[in-house]
Amino acid sequence: METPRPPATNNLDQVDLIELIGGDWPVESGGKIASVLTGTLTRNPHRSNMPSTSERIKSVNPLSHLASSDKRRQTHKKSNMISNIGNDKDLISMENSHSVEIGRLIDVPSSSGNDHKNVCIEPEPSISSLDADILNGEIGVGSMVEVVNDSTSLYYGVVRWIGYIGDAGYAGIELEEEQHGLTDGTYSGERYFSCPQGRALFVPLSLCRKDSRFQDIAIPSQPESVSADFGQVECPIVPGCIPPLNHTTDLEGLCGKFRGIQGHHNSCYLDATLFSMFTFTSVFDSLLFRPPSSEDSVHYEEVQRVLREEIVNPLRQNLYVRADRVMKLRKLLEKLSSISGLTSEEKDPEEFLNCLVAQILRAEPFLKLNSGQEAFHYQLFVEKDEKLSLPSVQQLFEQSFLTSNIKLKEVPPCLIIQMPRFGKSYKMYSRILPSQLLDVTDVIEDAPRQCTICGKVAAFECRECFGQCGVGLESTAFCQTCLDTAHSHEKRLNHKPTVLSVPSDFTIMAEHCPVPRLYMELFAVVCIETSHYVAFVKAGSGHDAPWCFFDSMADRKGEQNGYNIPEIVLVDDISIWLSEDGVRALHEATPSDRMLPEHAKRLLCDAYMCMYQSPDVSMYR
Repeated sequence: METPRPPATNNLDQVDLIELIGGDWPVESGGKIASVLTGTLTRNPHRSNMPSTSERIKSVNPLSHLASSDKRRQTHKKSNMISNIGNDKDLISMENSHSVEIGRLIDVPSSSGNDHKNVCIEPEPSISSLDADILNGEIGVGSMVEVVNDSTSLYYGVVRWIGYIGDAGYAGIELEEEQHGLTDGTYSGERYFSCPQGRALFVPLSLCRKDSRFQDIAIPSQPESVSADFGQVECPIVPGCIPPLNHTTDLEGLCGKFRGIQGHHNSCYLDATLFSMFTFTSVFDSLLFRPPSSEDSVHYEEVQRVLREEIVNPLRQNLYVRADRVMKLRKLLEKLSSISGLTSEEKDPEEFLNCLVAQILRAEPFLKLNSGQEAFHYQLFVEKDEKLSLPSVQQLFEQSFLTSNIKLKEVPPCLIIQMPRFGKSYKMYSRILPSQLLDVTDVIEDAPRQCTICGKVAAFECRECFGQCGVGLESTAFCQTCLDTAHSHEKRLNHKPTVLSVPSDFTIMAEHCPVPRLYMELFAVVCIETSHYVAFVKAGSGHDAPWCFFDSMADRKGEQNGYNIPEIVLVDDISIWLSEDGVRALHEATPSDRMLPEHAKRLLCDAYMCMYQSPDVSMYR
């Protein structure tokens, strides 16, 4: 198509696209070129995975970025703009042309030399000043905002930078969804912040408003009363000891909205973690009942009581915890721990666990390593294996222990494993299969192990043989006879096996009983997608126990003065997705993540933390 010539204009800094290409731009047979209207930036209608306004999908934690107020927007030549528009084969069509704000979408040639362009919305001269926008308390770095461009189209994201571009106050926003033509945080060759390519949008502050999906809710002054701010649902205090739920056959009857823990003000990290820890398992119940000691905080009993009687017991008895109950705990944690921002900012589950379990409740660490270290959760550290397209947690777990050259001193009552990812955006593997049973036999320091070849009690370990005579860490254990045979090969002559410690009482029985294998059972998977945490939780123990999906902010009632609605959903197909055969078939049939069923995508692509329990060990804790 021939590039149109620019119309005459007196302002070299702005181009009216209506005036430039007309309001009725013809659509070619391919349907790839459509109209661009003044003051509008719309989503691609061909994308089927766009979130609705009721979905709780947020961007990554913001970082503060400062820019001097004397930065000036560079002058942009109209000829370059016309060339960009004429060559763009992915211009987004408008479904509705009603504009609700005044502004022009301008296309700024990038100085980086690539095809990505700097896109911002150019304000009319009558916008408010930067100082006024910041002082009104509505917009700041880290605010969740929506960009107003059209009466039916909104863009959602988080403010990553605020400053001057020219004489106008602008916000640099990281959008939730990638858009064609956007950058990774640069504007006219200047870097203002960093984000994934295609998500940086620069807009005047006048076109931003707080995200209507997640408006702040005032905490009731009288928490004992049922406040309309959180919905008319009772949430009484429940004293005593309430056992966890165990509904392996009638879980569907417990599902629905206003079930679980109600989210409020960036609380999803805490909601998903607490729901996973206490709803259907008692493995963490020692936290609720340990008597105070002289070394505990004077507020120890109050924190424990709020956790037990205002959150865990109501969750187990009524399957609902109102947000003001959780806020009471958050305020105590904010006051007593070294972590700030627990009542308002986005946090991660491991930060919450460190604050509550380690610092305030001072629980005994779940993991004891032979290196002398102790911990409450284990972060997987592995080098990416390009041959693995769908690794399991079992594979990554064993690789991590092999690389770190550590062992567990004993079988833990629970094992919280954090997936190999960095921050909220970068994932080492696009999909990870949470293993239903985690074999920990070969990572326990003094546990008897099987010879990888003959199955008898192993007496030696050769870490250099990993994967050569079997699969995983099991392939590193040998009896004396098989060790000699395997290491007679020229490739293994330089290996340096070490002696294993075998319990003396088992040595006596070794000839009469097989070597036992030690397994831990998966009971929860906490997932994250652009800073929003949800959880898959097993409703009971055993292979056939059903699974549910929990989202503390699944829906919302009202806007600024509304409240979030938590929801529990039964997930029937999760047993298929967690099986080796079922997940392999699904993986091969869906080369793109967008082709996966919604819950399968969250389980396989967004897993952040897997929780395992050892029912036999937890009985004695």
